[in-house]
Amino acid sequence: MKKAALKKLRGKLRAGDSVYGLWITLESPSITEMAVALGLDWVVVDAEHGHLDWKEIVEHLRATVRSETVALVRLAELNGGLIKRALDIGADGVIIPWVETAEQLRQAVAFAQYPPEGVRGIGAERATAWGQCLQDHTNEANEHILLVPLIETVTAGRNINELIQVPGVDLFFFGPADYSSTAGFRGQWEGPGVAEQLLSIQHALRRAGKHCGVIATSDRNIIERVAQGFQMIGLGSDCGLLLRSLRATLGWIGCDRPMSTSLVPETPLLPALAPDMPPASLRPDRLESISAAGSGKRVELADGVVFECMVGAHNHAQKLTTGITTFQPNSKLPYHVHLCSESITLLRGRLVVEVEGRVYILAPNSNITIPRETAHCVENASETEPAVLHVAFGSHEPSRALVHQLYPKIVMDSECAGHPGAERVTLGATVKRTVAGLTMEVVDFFSSDLMPGIEMSGGYALFQPGGRLPSHFHNFDESICIIEGTATCVVEGRRYVMAGGSTALQPRGRVHYFANDSSDPMAMIWVYGGPMPEHIVVAESCATVEGSPWR
Repeated sequence: MKKAALKKLRGKLRAGDSVYGLWITLESPSITEMAVALGLDWVVVDAEHGHLDWKEIVEHLRATVRSETVALVRLAELNGGLIKRALDIGADGVIIPWVETAEQLRQAVAFAQYPPEGVRGIGAERATAWGQCLQDHTNEANEHILLVPLIETVTAGRNINELIQVPGVDLFFFGPADYSSTAGFRGQWEGPGVAEQLLSIQHALRRAGKHCGVIATSDRNIIERVAQGFQMIGLGSDCGLLLRSLRATLGWIGCDRPMSTSLVPETPLLPALAPDMPPASLRPDRLESISAAGSGKRVELADGVVFECMVGAHNHAQKLTTGITTFQPNSKLPYHVHLCSESITLLRGRLVVEVEGRVYILAPNSNITIPRETAHCVENASETEPAVLHVAFGSHEPSRALVHQLYPKIVMDSECAGHPGAERVTLGATVKRTVAGLTMEVVDFFSSDLMPGIEMSGGYALFQPGGRLPSHFHNFDESICIIEGTATCVVEGRRYVMAGGSTALQPRGRVHYFANDSSDPMAMIWVYGGPMPEHIVVAESCATVEGSPWR
């Protein structure tokens, strides 16, 4: 037990700071040595799942000796013998799985404490310096040992107010996957409604002065979890981070793919089916067009409402118009219709969108997509701040006609996903992202699968540092707007750096790719002039000057 490390960890938690750590599942103690060398606050050696035996566990604990990295052991079950053994060989604390009742938690605390407070037996092992420091260790262990229950069932969530009352516990850890399973969503990290339930439980714990931990699923999720009030953040597991790095490298060469439970490759490692080059029938008739923010044609749509066109008829786009619309405080675009679909993604501010009387209040990164000939109006919900939107139309010649009909207002639920057969709403705060390789996360806002009959498709993509798409082309025009970070765009060897709302028009047939060569995340909104988000991967040489198929 490292008393100084435990005091430092608890001090950071009391001060409201975050403590970051690593989940250990592999044998090599070098992994733990790396975590210590990088200054991580904690590690958890997982003895519940996997294949680690006690000899391997003690080697991981030895790797943290004389460091400020707290070493915890996650046990297989609530068992006095297991708790005693983990603490005797030098763990700074234990994580107890599947704690559901206050009685179970009181029993766990008792197993971890020496009499008279508990029932832990005294052993002459590493914790007592092999019996040479019996009095010193037994006098201070009850005060410092860290016992962490795992909240990973619906029953535990229901009993959280009772669990909070158990003395000797100041830190709780969450298990979203098991919680989802007990809620009826087996195999999902956070099934429908589970994220909200876990946050409610976390808020109850925080109000009681307790601290909460959770494993993050991505680099961006780390930031999200901190913002939600979690303080003990797992950066990932050793094998998970290794796979993330390996798949990121494979993604760079266009060879990333999902794994199967058989652990046997089901497809060739190299993308042998990718054509060497686009077919001659897709020879493009235009070059790409890269427009910096502020350089587009500006149109005043109403008092205080200005649309800056980035992609459209002016740069010869086909079946596609995109741009940035700014609403000054209190400004409003009255009810109107288009003869094509419209997509609205809120980038900054607060927005009220009414569709035939249905009222939606949008927060940043939320999208609403409205089918053709569907009446709607848009209003800045702030009296002091502008609202900035990315908008897209499924036509290179969009028109707008005012509608004077009055609709009875119905304020839609804050989690409503839209109206069947009409508008579709994607809420940025709660939407689930699809992992496209461990360097990318994607959200589809709209497509013919999601909205039958729509003539365009689009969504949001987040690239972690080092993230890159393979060289590819489309059978339709594409608009890409960089809304966060800095992107590198390569089109048949021509290289562009894009940021701050810069927008690229990639004509049908042009071979290109986007990459994040920076050290920060990069995010884009992409829109295709076709109803399905499809791209065709080609040989990497096609994106070079020498290998361009259209020289």
